[in-house]
Amino acid sequence: MKNILVLFLSIVVCQSVFSGCSKDSLYLRYSLKSAGKNRSELRKVIYHYRTEDNDAQKLEAAKFLITNMMAHYSYRDTSSINSYYRTAIGILGKGPSPDWERDTLRQISDTYYNGITEDVISDVEVMTAKYLIYSIDHAFHQWRTRPWAKHIPFDIFREWILPYKVTELQSLDAWRDTLSQQYSDSISSVRDQYDNRNTIYGAIEIIRNEINSKQSSIGHRVIWEERGSLPMRSASTMIRMTYGSCKDYVTMGTAVFRSVGLPATVDQVPVWGRNNDGHSWYVFISDRGREEPTINSLIVPAGFLFFPYERIPKVWRNTYAINHDVVRYRNTAKFVYPFELCQQDVTDHYNLTSDLKIELFKDIKLKDKYAYIAMAVNSKGPQWKVLDFGDIRNGFAYFKKIGRNILYIVLGYDGKNLVPISFPFILHKNGSIDYVKGNPDEIISLDFRRKYYESSTVVEMRRRLLGGKLQCATKADFSDSITLYVIDNAEIPGHIVLNTSTPCRYWRYLSPNDSWGSISELSFYDYYGKKLIGNGVANPEAGQDAIERAFDGDLLSNFEINQPNGNWVGMAFNEPTMVKYVSIYPRGDDNDICPGNEYELLCFRGDDWYSLGCQIAKDNYLHYDNIPTNTLLWIRNHTRGNDERPFIVTSDYSIQWW
Repeated sequence: MKNILVLFLSIVVCQSVFSGCSKDSLYLRYSLKSAGKNRSELRKVIYHYRTEDNDAQKLEAAKFLITNMMAHYSYRDTSSINSYYRTAIGILGKGPSPDWERDTLRQISDTYYNGITEDVISDVEVMTAKYLIYSIDHAFHQWRTRPWAKHIPFDIFREWILPYKVTELQSLDAWRDTLSQQYSDSISSVRDQYDNRNTIYGAIEIIRNEINSKQSSIGHRVIWEERGSLPMRSASTMIRMTYGSCKDYVTMGTAVFRSVGLPATVDQVPVWGRNNDGHSWYVFISDRGREEPTINSLIVPAGFLFFPYERIPKVWRNTYAINHDVVRYRNTAKFVYPFELCQQDVTDHYNLTSDLKIELFKDIKLKDKYAYIAMAVNSKGPQWKVLDFGDIRNGFAYFKKIGRNILYIVLGYDGKNLVPISFPFILHKNGSIDYVKGNPDEIISLDFRRKYYESSTVVEMRRRLLGGKLQCATKADFSDSITLYVIDNAEIPGHIVLNTSTPCRYWRYLSPNDSWGSISELSFYDYYGKKLIGNGVANPEAGQDAIERAFDGDLLSNFEINQPNGNWVGMAFNEPTMVKYVSIYPRGDDNDICPGNEYELLCFRGDDWYSLGCQIAKDNYLHYDNIPTNTLLWIRNHTRGNDERPFIVTSDYSIQWW
């Protein structure tokens, strides 16, 4: 965004302009200088807390806010964004569904307000003394009077409660009053002597439940799409929000918590260690002084168990204070990656991390002194996503607080693009490093059955087929059934061959005990491979919807019964029919190799990904004869799907997913 870039460059200049000053006074003086014609408004605030409200802590708080204000920004065209918010209020909670409201407001955003988020202005240029004094006084009142907040130290208060906004582009409105009044019914009705009212956890839980209750009455849907409409960043739209991303909801929740003096902030991971997606969540400081992250939005209890199985490369905390390491980076880098100015690296608060020294390629010619650590993600094929920057010194790149058990690579700026300047490497759980250099002299043949690693759930669903039987019968109750095939291996063929010469009207899959009947798809074929169509049948406990899901061609819909044993599903034909092949898919994530889809095997050779051949799958596996061992590989599905990850094939034919 052009205006934000100008703002960043302005912040950078202050380091050289006032190099002789102390750091605190330097940034305060420069922020006042950056305010231009609005400087008098900010000076009024400082004067107010020196004279009219002579409060040393409030004065220090005002200086803190003004010092870091130049890195925060708002919409320049307030009349347009307020017009949009008025339109949104007329739609939110009044449409047929949250999805309809999202789609309607997205269309309005694109048609009438396209580009508004690009036109921003620094808060130092628009902040009024009246608003900043109001915000400071409200925050201090909550901090000093609420029973759950009095013990919070000032350094926590000024970052976790004090700031006049929770996120950029938030309206400079009376959000503290609006939100504290909207969500105070439950907390106000709890008597003072109740312990849970006087604790941070107890107060957050009471208010969180009230938020959920009131939002459920108008509709509440967390969306996973990359883009909805313009985000709801005014208090009046926050309380009417019927849809939003996890970030939208935790931002709103954090604003509500702060409005009543509860210390909360927003953390985020840009991308999980073996995924293409990131996530945002809120964190609060407990009465014991511990940071308590909450796994998901506002729909689970506060401090609920945080993603115990996820690999975490980086976690960034949204802060009000400026990160001056990023300022220095922006001041000296020739290539400027858009790292956020107001975020703190808190990866080591969540996971074991390592400070890295990574060997770089010899004789590389770069135009910058910075290196970038990145990991692989899928964006219409493998891409390297930048996570953080580091220094280059004497042929090595240095990085801090890097999450373990993840595959990375180092990139550098060659004057045009970011290019690989190291081998891919694995940072193991114990902190050791293995470079993935490849072994082109060792070529093997292998069958691939998936394009994505198997989660524990996928493995469990596949195991539920073990012991399952394929049977035929001449009677509808299968009392004379003949077992033709027993599934005894998780590597199920795409087409199971049935050795029978007897035509039958009734054919089924009989699930083993304790499997709940779980399958995704079942198909029957004749001798020529033609798919046979009959009437779906199942045990009496299965409804028609469940039967249809077994034959709908959707690998993400499932046949499953609410009982562990005695389940089966199959087809009844109009006349005795000879079935030669059966195809059965376990309940899963639709990342198994699927017949008819086009795939491509890619190989990373130091500088880029190269093709080892495309093929259309004829069965539920792909066969390749030209696989280099200990090399980074990737299977692309050109037909459909987004889940793809890099992997390595070792000399003993095992596959390691990263």
